[in-house]
Parts: sequence; structure tokens; C-alpha cells
Amino acid sequence: MADLKERLLPSKPASALNLRDSSYRPSASGRLPFQGVDVSGLKKRGQGLRSWIRVDVSGNSQVIEVDKFTMMRRCDLPARDLRLLDPLFVYPSTILGREKAIVVNLEQIRCIITADEVLLLNSLDSYVLQYVVELQRRLQAAGVGEVWQSEGHEVHRRRGSRNFDNMFANSSPDYLPFEFRALEVALEAACTFLDSQAAELEIEAYPLLDELTSKISTLNLERVRRLKSRLVALTRRVQKVRDEIEQLMDDDGDMAEMYLTEKKRRMESSFYGEQSLIGYRSNDGALSVSAPVSPISSPPDNRRLDKSLSIARSRHESVRSSSEDATENIEELEMLLEAYFVVIDSTLNKLTSLKEYIDDTEDFINIQLDNVRNQLIQFELLLTTATFVVAIFGVVAGVFGMNFAIPMFDNPGAFKWVLIITGVCGAIIFATFLWFFKYRRLMPL
Repeated sequence: MADLKERLLPSKPASALNLRDSSYRPSASGRLPFQGVDVSGLKKRGQGLRSWIRVDVSGNSQVIEVDKFTMMRRCDLPARDLRLLDPLFVYPSTILGREKAIVVNLEQIRCIITADEVLLLNSLDSYVLQYVVELQRRLQAAGVGEVWQSEGHEVHRRRGSRNFDNMFANSSPDYLPFEFRALEVALEAACTFLDSQAAELEIEAYPLLDELTSKISTLNLERVRRLKSRLVALTRRVQKVRDEIEQLMDDDGDMAEMYLTEKKRRMESSFYGEQSLIGYRSNDGALSVSAPVSPISSPPDNRRLDKSLSIARSRHESVRSSSEDATENIEELEMLLEAYFVVIDSTLNKLTSLKEYIDDTEDFINIQLDNVRNQLIQFELLLTTATFVVAIFGVVAGVFGMNFAIPMFDNPGAFKWVLIITGVCGAIIFATFLWFFKYRRLMPL
């Protein structure tokens, strides 16, 4: 991985260091260099250069430095599409099909895919480097497979073996053009990254939630709160990727726009057709100038015009029919998107199950807290009843403590009978309250 970083990262030019040291050094005349020049404008224009990793069809990679406007002209993209790839801005996951490129913004993978190359923002992120390595490996493996298949096909064709010929003709039904291979690696990287984060969240969540159910504490509640925040953020990202893939699958026109190799082939055939038409006209004109004019052999101008119009009309109809066929024959891309839609939908189901488990744990904790609260209320009710019964003794003591004389004070056993009668009355009152609580189902007795 370190060798790959050193190979992909651009080396700092020595001219930049020399310029930094000598840009503000006075010259022999005493004037500062770049005097009268808008240096701030040059600095702003210099900051527009960005480092990109370019991977071609053969799997070869190189680092290039291109500014935004050059990239717009190179890929025929508007400025708003390049803003989606800007790492300074946070945009949701997006897959856009344009005339000559596919703009992909999936998690850490931000790239532009054309029919001939993949332009990826240079980054030190490990997932970006893994994407480059995996794309190179698949492109090189696909190139070796195509060479082996073409050689085997030619050998068996020369031998006249029809069965082997059919076998080699049907040996690669899953052939994908270059842009779909790059898109597949990007989708796989994004889905794998999100699925790994979901798996890590699951491993961390379930033991923590089980610990919370057994011991409710402030520390465990805070950890669960942070876990739920991460879960909500990850669910939103997975949902956005899923919605983007589903939106592409529902729109046949957008999927047809992503067949860049087919569109490039049609444009090249149209260009060659125009060149042949121009050559036909030039040859016809040369013959008409050099050859003697004959009313029998040379066609009139109307026939030449009709012939050129018929050629142009047939070429236009062929381009239109091929575009209609591309709109209809989108099974390859649809199957590719459907496969990764199933993967990302499975990840979303994992996160949904985890969220439901967290909600169930919260409900269980709330039930436990309500139960404890009810027990405290019942205990408080019992204490209040006992306090009322004890207060009866205070009332009796207050009555007999008044300063007046009665014959009961002269009887030695009167104090004992007062205590017995007061205690029996208090017990009867307490039992009455308990029966009332049980009758009204205020507490289980």
C-alpha cells in the first residue's frame, strides 16, 4: 500500500521550491520581481489545479494535474457535476449519466467514468486506493481473458470444430463494456464499505444493549445515545444509495444514457459515414471536372442531391434505430444494478433490524422504570397510612395531657387500657385502609 501511495501521489516540482525562495528577492535594479503583476490572480488560478488518478482501458494508471475548466471540456460536463466531486462539499450519493461520461459520487469514491478512462480524485483514503487496485486487476484480467478467448476461437475455427466454436462464442455472456466494469467496482466498493460499517455497528450494539437491560446507568444510556446517532446517520447514507440505484433502475432513459461505448461507436460510425460522403462528393466533382461532359454518363444535379439526401437519411435512421435498440437492450446494466440493489437492501434491512432492537430495548427500559416508579408510589402510600395510624396515639396523648382532673387518673390500670384500646383502633383502621387499597387495585396484596 505504501508503494502504491508513492507511485500515485505526484512529486513536488523543484521549480515551486525555487520560486518560493526567489519570488520576493530584489533584483539588481532594486525592484521586486513580478512588480505590477496580479500575483493574487495567479495564485487563485494555480489553486484550481487538482490531482487526478487516470486509469485507462488496459488498467494502466497515472497521476495528472488538471484544472476544472479543462476537465469540463475533456468530459463535456457542466460545472455543477464537478461540484459533486469536490471534497470540500458534502453531497449525497449520486450516479449521473451524461452524454460522454458517468459522474459517480458514492461515499469515498468520487470519479468520472468515460468510454476510455476513469478519472478519480487523488486521495490518501485507503478505500480509494483499493478501488484503483481492484479496477486495475479486473481490467488486466479481462484483457488477458479476451486475448485467450480470441486465440482459442481462432484456433478452433481453423480446425473446423463447430461445437468448440459455439462453446467459445457463448463463453462470455457476462461481458460488460469498460464503463460498466468501472461502475461495478465503484458500486462494490461503496456497498462493501457500508456493509462493513453496519457489521461493526452490530458487533458494538448488541452487547451494549444487553448490558443496558441488565444495568441501567447514566454511562450506558450515554453510550446507547451515541450509538443511535451513528445508526441514524449510517441508515440515511445507505438509504440514499439504495434510492439512487432504484431510481436508475426505474428510468430506462437514464440507463440507456450510460452506454458510453455504444454511443462512442455510433458517433465514430457516423463520422466515418460523413467522411465517406465527403469523399464521394469530392471524387464525383473531380470526375466531372476532368472527364469530358457527356449528357448520357454524368447524372444531373438533382439525382446527385437525391443520392446524398438518401445517404444522410439512411445514416440518421440507422443512428436513431441503434439508439432505440440501446434503450430497449439495457438488460446488462439493469442486472448489474439489481445485483447491488439486493446487497444494499440487505444492509438496510440489517440497520432496520438493529433500530427495531434499540426501540424494543428502550421500551423495555421504560417498562422497568415505570415498574420501579409504581413500587415507589405503593411504598409511599403504605408509609402515609402507617403515619396516619401512629398519629392517633398523638391525638390520644394530647387529649389526656390537658390540665383537668378526672377519676380515671386515680385508677392504676387506666394507662394500660388506654394503650390497648388505642392500638386496637389503629390496627383496625390500618387493616381497613389495606382492604380499600386491595379493593380498588391500588397495590397487589
